[in-house]
Amino acid sequence: MATSSPFDLVGRSGAPGPLSGVRVLDLSSYIAGPYGCTMLADQGAAVIKIEPPDGDNLRKYPSTLQDESRAFIGVNRGKLGITLDLKQPAQHAVLLKLVREADVLVHNFRPSVPKRLGIDHEQLNLINPRLIYCALTGYGETGPMKDKAGYDQVLQTMTGMCVLQGKRGGAPEIIYGSVVDYYAAALLAAGVSSALFERERSGLGQFVGVSLLRSALTMQSARMVWVDGESPDIGRDMRSGGVTGIHPAREGHLYISANTPHFWKALCAKVGLPQLVDDPRYDSVRKRAQHGDEIVPLLHAALATRTALEWEAWFGDEVPCAAARRVEDMFEHPQVVAEQMMTSFDHPVVGRYRGVTQPIRFGRTPGPTPFTAPTLGQDTEAVVARVDGTVDV
Repeated sequence: MATSSPFDLVGRSGAPGPLSGVRVLDLSSYIAGPYGCTMLADQGAAVIKIEPPDGDNLRKYPSTLQDESRAFIGVNRGKLGITLDLKQPAQHAVLLKLVREADVLVHNFRPSVPKRLGIDHEQLNLINPRLIYCALTGYGETGPMKDKAGYDQVLQTMTGMCVLQGKRGGAPEIIYGSVVDYYAAALLAAGVSSALFERERSGLGQFVGVSLLRSALTMQSARMVWVDGESPDIGRDMRSGGVTGIHPAREGHLYISANTPHFWKALCAKVGLPQLVDDPRYDSVRKRAQHGDEIVPLLHAALATRTALEWEAWFGDEVPCAAARRVEDMFEHPQVVAEQMMTSFDHPVVGRYRGVTQPIRFGRTPGPTPFTAPTLGQDTEAVVARVDGTVDV
């Protein structure tokens, strides 16, 4: 006999995943929180995305799709979607009933907001002591900036990433692609999974905190080292310089990484500069960086004889490299196809499209077939009916 849980409406076809049976409420918006929940859905969790009546603001971002946001669709696969106005008592009551059945709740409100909405950890822990309560914030749970709104590129700029991205002596530059958000999403999924694992031992839920600030600094762990007595003005840039980097070819551009002795020797042989290999001025990564103004012109002259794609094929497995491509080129890239990283989705508004599927491989529990992101409020009626048919929203 079928149960009446609203989470059972998250119909999953295909194999079970390692998180099958886990029930997640996603109250977050934008990218970091929602994509963290999508990673849980990819692994089999039943996820219900709860939006305010006017929707996740990511739906309103510029898009070349006429009636939907490409970003929203790409970030929110594998979820049911409902709308609730948590300031309305009846709709707040619906959320609390969902909390009683949930294993995980994720939000990205600023620390002062949940208590005002009646969904702070202390209150929900009384309703469901087994709940994993994950709060994603911009700057953390404490400190003078805890109630500021945080965004990916704001944190990039604050934490030194943009200065390092820019050319030496030039203006800071943004790293496009929401790298802080996506790394925070991975931290969120990992933290929630660890808390679920611990709950199997203790029987109790707990608070899990993830912040964009911690994400941005964790991403730079190799630079975030300051030895006692060291000057604050030393270079913390991890770029090798010199040979390693993007170079022009006859047509297009090519990234080359030749930091090991093996790859440096292979590069010199493949581009016709074998005399550089035995030159003691260039026998280490550090020396090659110091003498980049001598090596790079020779390398560029050699690279000018072929296109970037031709060099990529010529280097093969011998020299780590990649021709610079558009993201659109990846849909048909043979390695992406072989890895089955793309799948087809059917969306009620945009129709059929291709998008990213599960990023993690599990041998015994590969996980269910992903499905497309929900339209605004598409499952509200069905979910509320399962919560309590007498609740009027």
